[in-house]
Order: sequence, then C-alpha cells, then structure tokens
Amino acid sequence: MPQISSESNSRLLRSVAAIMIALPLVACASGREITGSTRSASAPLSDSGKPIENMTASELADATRRYGAAYEKNPKDRAIGLNYANVLRMTGRNAQSLAVMQQIAISYPNDREVLAAYGKAQAGAGQLDEALATIRRAQTPDMPDWRLVSAEGAVLDQLGRANEARRRYNDALQIQPNEPSILSNLGMSYLLTGDLKSAESYLRSAMAQPAADSRVRQNYSLVIGLQGRFAEAEKIARQELSPQQADANLAYLRSMLSQQNAWQALAQKDKPQAGG
Repeated sequence: MPQISSESNSRLLRSVAAIMIALPLVACASGREITGSTRSASAPLSDSGKPIENMTASELADATRRYGAAYEKNPKDRAIGLNYANVLRMTGRNAQSLAVMQQIAISYPNDREVLAAYGKAQAGAGQLDEALATIRRAQTPDMPDWRLVSAEGAVLDQLGRANEARRRYNDALQIQPNEPSILSNLGMSYLLTGDLKSAESYLRSAMAQPAADSRVRQNYSLVIGLQGRFAEAEKIARQELSPQQADANLAYLRSMLSQQNAWQALAQKDKPQAGG
C-alpha cells in the first residue's frame, strides 16, 4: 500500500470532513472540520432550507454575503456572529472567521456554544493549543457535552497526540453511544496515522448508524479510495454530492495520490482483472 504523508493526510482530512474538498478548511482537527461539533439551533440554511454542511459553493457564497451584511449592521448579535463565522470557516476564510468569533466571545465570555465555536475558529486558523484550551473551558465536567469531548479529541489529533485523542473519542462514545460523528472522527484519527483498515472499520460502523450524514459517507469514500478501491469510492461520492462537487473531490483525491506516486498503481489495481 502506498504511504501517504501526514501532511497530505491532514489536507485530505480537513477537506473531506467539510465535504467540499476543493475548499481549504477546520475537522476538528486542522483546520479539520469538527464532525459532531456543537451546532447552533439557528445554524445557517440556504433559501431551500439546506444545512450549511450540504451547501454548494454558490449557496455558501450567498450565505456569506447575507450573514456578512447582517453582521455589519449588528456585530454583537450572537446568532448572526455564530452563523457568519461558520460560513466564513466553511469557505476557507479562517482568519476572518476567527476575528468574528473573537468579537462574539468578548460579548459572551461564558456562553458554552460561543466558546465551542471560538475553539473551532482557533483550530481553523492553526491556533491549536489555544483551541484546546478554549474547548476545555467550554466544557462542564459534571455534565460533559459529548460534542466538545469529540472536538477536543480532534484537536489533539491535529497536535499529533493520537492516543490521547482516541481516549477522548471513546469518552464521548460513553456519553453518546454509536454516535456516527464520533465514530467518524475516530476513523479519521486512524487515517492520520496510516492505519487505513482500522479507519475503514470505524467509518463503516459510522455509516451504519441511522443518523450518519453526508460528511461521514464522504470520509468513508476517502478511506476506500486511499486503499485503491477507487470505483467504490467514486460510487459513494457521486451518490452524495452534486456532479460538480463529486468531480472536485475525485480530482483532489487523484492529485493527492499522484503526489505520492501512487495514483497510477492504484488506478491499475482498480481495473477488473482478465478472466476475473
């Protein structure tokens, strides 16, 4: 199996977890998008009611304009600030997202959801130690939030502390058994250390849960593709995304594998064998 560098893994991970691989991005851990992270009840929707995680590039651009205009009029509004920072992060504007969340955190210094979003913004901007401290400050030990526990694990993963990260994911699973976003983060943790079989096992478990969303399935598609089963990965990608998004994802995966001198070998492996 071709070896994928940790840098390439991180790039793949943060892109897939955000669904739109072509856009730079935070899972919780990397700028990785934190799957299972705390989401506001007023999370931004497109005009069609689509959650932000499933928006197309044009819908994200429209949401960014709308929330940007609202934020300019009222920069201390909690819901507007959270939503604006979220769409900024989803479009790769991590420094601006962090600046917005810094302002919201000043106005709401003890708000748990604000602190969680602030931690995500810090992670997206590469401030990992600060993100870890913020997420831990948002947590309440007597009534722990599994989303924050999982988010903490994702930041630890990005810091290269995989064993600690996996303990936190397992802690989160004790609170919320079989939660697909936690299982997905756990799977991606193993991807980061090159253990693709374990990554596939956890992601397959995540996929089997009724609440599994498109991000989970796209992470599964990535792990399948990295093992050379590209036709299977492509089938999943095209079921989940628009043709344009699927093409962007697949092109990105090809480019990553090509950088490792692996794409040609994997593509050949993926072809049906004569007489098979």
